[in-house]
Amino acid sequence: MKILVTGGLGFIGSHTVVELQEQGFEVIIVDNLSNSSMDVLEGIIKITNKKPIFEQLDIRHKQSVEKLFHDYSDIKGVIHFSASKAVGESVENPLLYYENNINSLVYLLQQMQKKEDSFFIFSSSCTVYGQAEKMPITEDFPIQTAMSPYGNTKQIGEEIITDVAKVSSINAILLRYFNPIGAHKSIEIGELPLGVPQNLVPFITQTAFGIRKELSVFGNDYPTSDGTCIRDYIHVVDLAKAHVKALRRLIKKENSEKVEIFNLGTGKGSSVLEVIKAFEKVSQQKLPFKIVGRREGDITEAYADTIKANQVLGWKAELSLEEALLSAWKWEQKIRK
Repeated sequence: MKILVTGGLGFIGSHTVVELQEQGFEVIIVDNLSNSSMDVLEGIIKITNKKPIFEQLDIRHKQSVEKLFHDYSDIKGVIHFSASKAVGESVENPLLYYENNINSLVYLLQQMQKKEDSFFIFSSSCTVYGQAEKMPITEDFPIQTAMSPYGNTKQIGEEIITDVAKVSSINAILLRYFNPIGAHKSIEIGELPLGVPQNLVPFITQTAFGIRKELSVFGNDYPTSDGTCIRDYIHVVDLAKAHVKALRRLIKKENSEKVEIFNLGTGKGSSVLEVIKAFEKVSQQKLPFKIVGRREGDITEAYADTIKANQVLGWKAELSLEEALLSAWKWEQKIRK
């Protein structure tokens, strides 16, 4: 079965391609290389001993998407990762985010709705919940007003897919990620942020390696145990495996609704200082950091209720925070050498 993976050379996309290929799916990767590298393709091939079909194109261009589906008319399902994802950048350049994250989604759905029976898995985010009133966060928590154009594109994307599924043969699963970290155990693929990292763990590993002078901890006056923000950090390999579970669920027609939603997290929150301590323990590196003011848009805490994913999807996060941090550190060391 041919599965199209958009953004398949990105962080989560590449790990998902590995899991798909190892489970016998034929993968077509589409990526415009704006936030990824061809080296990732080589990493995928080394891990799986299988070369996926690769098309370098920009799915913001409607004609390119039409040609793609003409050339590969037997595409049965789409796992859609391709999107801009930096919250701060989305505030500064909202039109880039609306064009990239919404237009491309519409063009893909236009092609998929022409098929008699098709599957669509959407890369969504826990940002749709905003600052939830209580923890842990379940899938039926209310959607809050988005705090950034990025968050808004995820909310709008979910709404578009839901509307299209009502009037087409598309069946979809929306996966709301918490905080993906880590690298594949082979250390052939991992997170490759361009420029200054937006996420905590790449900033930690770059600081430990000496690329950054010190890590900034944004605020220590939050109402948490140690005053720093709490997030649910999930190993990217666990996250990738959930996409294959979701795909098989749709293929076997086990879904109870046209559009289903699952949180993907560990169910456990870790504070910024706890992550730093865990990294120092597994890496044997002392990490220089300083407390600075709060960062605009940051919420106090967010961690998932994973009961639905565990019981309905049949998926559970298995790898620990320490395992994820150690793999991220090994990956950082490899790419710098």
